[in-house]
Amino acid sequence: MSRAWLSTALVSLACLTGFAAEASSRRVVAPVDRAEERIIPMYGDLPGCADPAVLGSLSSSFNAREATFWGPLETLSYDRIGQLGYRPWGDDTIPRRFCTARVLLNNGLFHRVDYSVRENLGLFARGWNVNWCVSGLDRERSYAPDCQMARP
Repeated sequence: MSRAWLSTALVSLACLTGFAAEASSRRVVAPVDRAEERIIPMYGDLPGCADPAVLGSLSSSFNAREATFWGPLETLSYDRIGQLGYRPWGDDTIPRRFCTARVLLNNGLFHRVDYSVRENLGLFARGWNVNWCVSGLDRERSYAPDCQMARP
């Protein structure tokens, strides 16, 4: 046996021993079945579609985007508010409430708005936030065609 082969064998044995010790010290974690059991718990306690906080968040976000990028449009009021679905993909996904409404803009026109209230997707994964799309005003085609991708 040569010295080089012996050195290589000893280094390999040391590496294998280290890997085995590391693997045995790891904790086995079972897969998580429900959203409520994750590191950041999700309980599905979301405000309703017509909640003033939800509509206020939608309005402020829309108004800010329009003022910054596109023009003078602003929301005035909402009607025909309805829920499209709540957790449509099951309990093991991020809780979402899908809604639709009709929004009156300051140009006098009504548009359909599809929005979802989503849990733990706000700032620093706390609270809830609103994701929305106004039909006819999805200029980047983010939710094309005609805001259908903002629906369940």
